[in-house]
Amino acid sequence: MANAAQHSIKQIVILGGGTAGWMTAASLAHYLRHRQCQITLIESCAIGTVGVGEATIPSIVNFNHGLGIDELEFLRATQGSFKLGIQFEDWLEPGSRFFHPFSDYGIDHQTLPFHHYYYALKAHEQALELGDYSLACQLARQGRFAQPRQPPQSPLGDYGYAYHFDAGRYALFLREYAEQRGVRRIDARMHGVTRNAENGFIEALSLDDGQRVQGDLFIDCSGFRALLMQETLKTGFEDWSHWLFADSAVAVQSALPHAEDIVPYTRSIAKDAGWVWHIPLQHRQGNGYVYSSRFCDPQRAWDTLSQCLTHEPCSEPRHLSFKTGRSLKMWEGNCVAIGLSSGFLEPLESTSISLIQTGIAHLLQFFPHQGIDPVRVKEVNRRHRHEMESIRDFILLHYILNQRQHNDMWHAYRNLSLPDTLEHKIELFKSCGHIVQYPPETFETSSWLTMFEGFGIRPRDIDDRASQMPASVLSEQLAGIRQQLRHVAAQADSHASVIAKHCAAPR
Repeated sequence: MANAAQHSIKQIVILGGGTAGWMTAASLAHYLRHRQCQITLIESCAIGTVGVGEATIPSIVNFNHGLGIDELEFLRATQGSFKLGIQFEDWLEPGSRFFHPFSDYGIDHQTLPFHHYYYALKAHEQALELGDYSLACQLARQGRFAQPRQPPQSPLGDYGYAYHFDAGRYALFLREYAEQRGVRRIDARMHGVTRNAENGFIEALSLDDGQRVQGDLFIDCSGFRALLMQETLKTGFEDWSHWLFADSAVAVQSALPHAEDIVPYTRSIAKDAGWVWHIPLQHRQGNGYVYSSRFCDPQRAWDTLSQCLTHEPCSEPRHLSFKTGRSLKMWEGNCVAIGLSSGFLEPLESTSISLIQTGIAHLLQFFPHQGIDPVRVKEVNRRHRHEMESIRDFILLHYILNQRQHNDMWHAYRNLSLPDTLEHKIELFKSCGHIVQYPPETFETSSWLTMFEGFGIRPRDIDDRASQMPASVLSEQLAGIRQQLRHVAAQADSHASVIAKHCAAPR
């Protein structure tokens, strides 16, 4: 094979299936539909996938739409439900609760974010609740759902939503989509890798059935093992376990016999050594306990999760272990890592599938049509590093502000030495109420505001434009927003009714 850097991409080889592999295959098949390019995906039926990721963030809606996928068809095929956000329980301390919505709060005024006016009034009316100023929060409280109008009639009606779905069914759904568009699938294991002696590029993969698959561009979707990016190219891994202690999980599915139990949000409940998730699909509920093995053993973890189940288990528990961190490079030579092979962050904010999406987006934006360009490779690696670090900081924020007493893990988080980037964001908000962003970031200012408010962090000072506004005027305006949102939320159907009417999967 000649120098791959000087030749156009005609053969793409994806190693690994599952959610990451088939999302990548579907995206490339759609993106390259007008070009002569063969896409081959290699996966072995004998190798299982992690397959417990069932919750997403709103970017998945745009991903499916970009592929021309019908939303209702997709939800029926994956037994999916809608998601307005995440309800956090016991995170500040036992008995506490707050909701992280996929929406902004209130309405900005004079280019000043709404929360400055909220805190100005809160100095006079302590009983204010931030969630009263989010339509997504109001809908979630009542177990209702409605798709936002496009374009929204008011900034108050501009909110996002995501999905809960069966990740295995989603992979099969996308496999059918991809194969209909020419993607070739090979059921085999990788046996060896041939590399170019001059530049180190991957030339071909040898399979256990004797086939040799050549390519110009290779996509590593082989999961935690990262067979190409780490085992072959040895790009290195940055371990973040000194910041994020969770390294294990136990997951189980339970029956969900009543439609009214399908709430439009994920539940996240803090426990002694981590947190428990409950994710409702149409026919079952996904449950799991993410924990630190430093503070809990597998049996105790399973006991904790068992006590949290609201319905009988309908699967055997699965025990998982992982290392939090990132590959030092997402792109090396003619190989790109997508999904778990590029790094892992615990699923506290449902970012696993989102990271697959953004990895694909980076690849497509800087696609090497005429061959590998080091400038593009460098930019993709920069974006990957920045994205992983910003999500790491946001997840870490959930832990370090806790007030849970008499517990070793939570006490260790309160005394943690923080990344400089996170410490600066916290201190700036405490100082003046401003939330700094370094685009592109996965989580916007409203998400950071949710965490600050949920953990009782208040700014010492706010923008003078808000503090100088008369309290009576602030009270009247904010009351109007609350009332309008309550009225709109009350008009929506229940989440169960929306599913039953539009996208119920066959039993």
